[in-house]
Amino acid sequence: MNHVDVAVVGGGPAGTAAAERAAAEGASAVVFEKGVPRADREDLGPDSTDAAGFLDYWVDIAQLDVDALPEGVIQQELRDAEFVGPEESVTVDRTGIESSYDGFGFTFQRAKLDDWLREQAEAAGAEYRVGDAVTDVESDLSDGHEHTLTLSNGEEWTAEYVILADGPQRRVTMPVLDRFLPADESASERLSPPRANHIAYQEYRKFPEGVLDEDSITFWWGWMPGETAYPWVFPNADNVARVGLTMPIGMDLEGVETADYRLLREDDESIPNGSEYIRRLLEELYGDEYDVESDFPVVEEGYGKSKGTETYSISSTRPIDSPTDAGIAVVGGAMGTTSAFHEGGDHVALRTGKLAGELAALDSLDAYNDAWKDAIGDEILRNVAMADVVADYEPDEWDTAFRVARRMLDSADSGKILTRKNASVGVDGLRLYKDYKKAKFRYRKGKYVQLREAEYRY
Repeated sequence: MNHVDVAVVGGGPAGTAAAERAAAEGASAVVFEKGVPRADREDLGPDSTDAAGFLDYWVDIAQLDVDALPEGVIQQELRDAEFVGPEESVTVDRTGIESSYDGFGFTFQRAKLDDWLREQAEAAGAEYRVGDAVTDVESDLSDGHEHTLTLSNGEEWTAEYVILADGPQRRVTMPVLDRFLPADESASERLSPPRANHIAYQEYRKFPEGVLDEDSITFWWGWMPGETAYPWVFPNADNVARVGLTMPIGMDLEGVETADYRLLREDDESIPNGSEYIRRLLEELYGDEYDVESDFPVVEEGYGKSKGTETYSISSTRPIDSPTDAGIAVVGGAMGTTSAFHEGGDHVALRTGKLAGELAALDSLDAYNDAWKDAIGDEILRNVAMADVVADYEPDEWDTAFRVARRMLDSADSGKILTRKNASVGVDGLRLYKDYKKAKFRYRKGKYVQLREAEYRY
């Protein structure tokens, strides 16, 4: 039987960051990645779905050395982000948060980033195994903690510490956590993807010359129904952009006024699928001048998971604690740090992975739940609070929010946007500011955690 100090389940950003840090601190570490095929990678690797990008202060959260990234990882330097409602819009060219990164942010090629992260982990001494999925984890806590991992090829590995980084689907994480929870508090129920996640779909489309705004990312809010449901355009290189959307899983049109949403039609009997939503978005934006299907073709070769498209899950904004007394940490998307509100999560995945790997190597994993809150708690609190504020917004409320945000931005001399001083632009501004502050207060002191450490039983 093989033994290792730290076993990592999942080879994405959180998992490779955990393995790199553990190995750098002198521990033996191995990453088990089941491996998926992608058109933009020659070999099997992690499910490297392209994300929105990195904002300036996210670089600091991730502790990412941007200068060390190989050519091709960064696709476009970003000037701003545009948020578009049915009638109003606002362009945001600052985050208002201090950062060491000189710029608004950038988009990146996720598969190339993941491959580089793997190289960093292996250079530090970690082993990275692709193609053999972890099918079971058994924990023996009779004398400290020892875990036995069973692989799909029948191999068994033992480890003192296990770091679960299997993404928002949590196929390994949920049954592992179930063993430390009462039957009526099942993680498989509380964290099951249909309940806890959103679904996202995107296509890689080639834009006509001069049409794509290459240094801006754009989101359309109030154009489709559903909590935190929105389409986007994120620029890659060479006039190729990712045109996509996110929405709750399994929603229907019951109670929805189709006439209120620009991407719905009166004869819709169900929520359109992702490709239809994207076609309608491009028709709304460019249909007067272009034939969408011929002038904005899907780039099928070398992009995405399958023929220039990809479907993937986004975990809930609200994270979970880990059963650290059992020598187990949950990191990245598996712990729920990807935000369905803004489609970002790689920065917190990298940071939580690094924390868990380092603490496991130092035999201090019991400090992990406090450590991740200290490192990313402010970011999670902002995401959770804002998602609560806008949860039930109708299209006209998005217009109001963007009109207010534009005024706030104009008055934000200090760079900070959502402050009481800036909210004095009017009644709507004060209401938005008050709702946001109330939501932040409601989730203070880590109350944004949806599965707390005290709930585990050993």
